[in-house]
Amino acid sequence: MRPPTLEKTTAEIANIAHWAHVHKDEPLGRFFADIERQIKADQDTLRDVMHCLGIEESKVRQAGAWAADRVGRARLIIAGDETGSLGLVLTLEGLIMGVTGKKLLWRALAAANLPQLNDYDFEELQRHAGQQIERIEAERVWAVREAFAGTIGSQ
Repeated sequence: MRPPTLEKTTAEIANIAHWAHVHKDEPLGRFFADIERQIKADQDTLRDVMHCLGIEESKVRQAGAWAADRVGRARLIIAGDETGSLGLVLTLEGLIMGVTGKKLLWRALAAANLPQLNDYDFEELQRHAGQQIERIEAERVWAVREAFAGTIGSQ
């Protein structure tokens, strides 16, 4: 069994924290701060699950996540980190992919039905991930409208 990983989540948290900081006094900043809190809590749960299964975090994968985070930040510089930018759309789309992966991980762990994980409510974790996806998708739709508002009808 390939072990669950935290590296992508770590890079996502750095990206989310950036958006929360840049827009800290705006609704968008509060949205990202709340999502960051939720994802960190899920990351803690995943660490607990990995501990129960005797799986350690890979230092090589952590280094890869750090490099991926740097590339992601460069992409943000190019795409922009202001409201109405493609950077926001890309960030939200990346978040949806990450949270969908997390939801599928919880589903797989539930299906594995491992006795050492009986204390985890994977159904609730899946439901929570689904709610996160819905919230992020609502923001993404808004961000797409903002990003393309000036281009629609101008052709």
